[in-house]
Amino acid sequence: MGTTYKCCLIFKRRFHARDAPPPEDVRALFSLHTGGGTHMGADGLRRYLDATQEEASRLDDAEVERLLEQIRLQQHQGGHRARLPRLARPLLALDDFHRYLFSHDLNPPLRHHQVHHDMTRPLSHYFIYTGHNSYLTGNQLSSDCSDVPIIKALQRGVRVIELDMWPNSTKDDINILHGRTLTTPVSLIKCLISIKEYAFVASPYPVIITLEDHLPSELQEKVAKMVLDVFGDILYYPPDSDHLKEFPSPEQLKGRVLLSTKPPKEYLEAKADDTMKEGDADLHLAKGANDDAAWGKEVPDFQTEIQSAKKHDDDAPGHQREDDDDDDDEEEEQKMQPHLAPQYKHLITIRAGKPKGSLADALKSDPEKVRRLSLSEQQLAKVAEDHATEIVRFTQRNILRIYPKGTRVTSSNYNPFIGWVHGAQMVAFNMQGYGRALWLMHGFYKANGGCGYVKKPDFLMQTEPQVFDPREPQPVKKTLKVKVYMGDGWRMDFKQTHFDQYSPPDFYTRVGIAGVPADSVMKKTKAIEDNWMPVWEEEFSFPLTVPEIALLRVEVHEYDMSEKDDFGGQTVLPVSELRPGIRAVALFDRKGNKYNNVKLLMRFEFA
Repeated sequence: MGTTYKCCLIFKRRFHARDAPPPEDVRALFSLHTGGGTHMGADGLRRYLDATQEEASRLDDAEVERLLEQIRLQQHQGGHRARLPRLARPLLALDDFHRYLFSHDLNPPLRHHQVHHDMTRPLSHYFIYTGHNSYLTGNQLSSDCSDVPIIKALQRGVRVIELDMWPNSTKDDINILHGRTLTTPVSLIKCLISIKEYAFVASPYPVIITLEDHLPSELQEKVAKMVLDVFGDILYYPPDSDHLKEFPSPEQLKGRVLLSTKPPKEYLEAKADDTMKEGDADLHLAKGANDDAAWGKEVPDFQTEIQSAKKHDDDAPGHQREDDDDDDDEEEEQKMQPHLAPQYKHLITIRAGKPKGSLADALKSDPEKVRRLSLSEQQLAKVAEDHATEIVRFTQRNILRIYPKGTRVTSSNYNPFIGWVHGAQMVAFNMQGYGRALWLMHGFYKANGGCGYVKKPDFLMQTEPQVFDPREPQPVKKTLKVKVYMGDGWRMDFKQTHFDQYSPPDFYTRVGIAGVPADSVMKKTKAIEDNWMPVWEEEFSFPLTVPEIALLRVEVHEYDMSEKDDFGGQTVLPVSELRPGIRAVALFDRKGNKYNNVKLLMRFEFA
């Protein structure tokens, strides 16, 4: 008779979080501004603030005292200082100073929290936070249409909302949906009411509603009445029906809503064979999902996109949008004017359309009027190859809107810099998804107080000695040095077993630049094993040729030897608004929502 042996393997979970001491640079700063002492008072804190803040943001004595009290209160609330006696005048120990530097609320990475750009220039002088198919909850073929994504976009600060208008099934009302697809509609009136309610919760500056119009004239009249009834006095439109010779400024349009569309063609009812069948939608969706659906796909270099645009036109057949019509000339538009409801036409402030001819012809400015031109990302890439300066010149007075190509059925996005570097004001993005391209959009519009309008840099507005040419290599203007010290907060925001079943996570940080091709790069730290509070102490240097529109990208991942690395947070920050010095950098999830506690301690320097 044999003997049976039972063998048990016992795994010991190791989740103890080890607090990291202050970095050596923090110790040196503390010693410098305390004169080698053990505590920092108001005078030492002022010396530190004066050395690290620009003149305009320096605090007076009372504000320094209040900040000192805030720092101590924050430590008490966190349980760090409850054991210490209350002092008549608050003093900071080294650990307090470290925690202050590591507080995103008290020591954020961006210089400005309020609007600080000149807002009195015409609208064409600004990049404008722009949504695409703003009513869609998901993919472009079969998702629901709703006012919820419109509300979320406005709460984030988006200033341009796109609505596609179609007659309802009984032809007596207006639905919002992605035409000739299986998307379920939402009523126009519901969308308009939500826009009015949430238009100015995040920013006082104007909201522009871009309309893609597929309506007969009698329903256009109904749209006009709806718009006037809902918005009333906050709806802005020119006093007469003539074209604007110059756009008003964001300051002039504060608290106002504008309409933008082209005077529409006579409505032609969609034929049955134009409507996509359910099986077709599934086929196209599956195809698109293999391409761009994964959040982890890197944003492609837009120079490569420009070079390949002439060789491949991969816009989906049967999905030509109204804005894709290259033959939409003024002659045809004039023929259709009798079919246009006169009141509806009168309410259009930013008129869109293309003159007869090629895309290059469309970029010719009219000194007597301004307008909006819409191009797909693919069309822009094609025309940018040979007509880059013409695009820049056009956008100095007129508005250029760029929208995703038709194959992005999963609501993915493209590299926004292809539009921004050419001066395009409305780089339209699908806001309902997530991914690295959308993170860039979120980060770009953190500038100027997050108001949704970012003044274009001077080089995009200059005409002398010559118009800026994005194709020409530029010299390095400045170098950004970034040091990644440490990270914390995952132990509060994630379950202990989220990253690894049996041990603490192995975090590493990716840091780099998004911008023009010459500036774009990503680097990474080493992975720190088994630590919820990793310390990297690694420095990186980024030479910048166009720092005015460059973005700092930061991502944290958890290294996994056997599977795909886990996501640990991300943020994107406008380089132009970084505060030099040691700062606390809050991280966000895949969808752009801020974590409660996850943050990095980083240092920024410019040379």
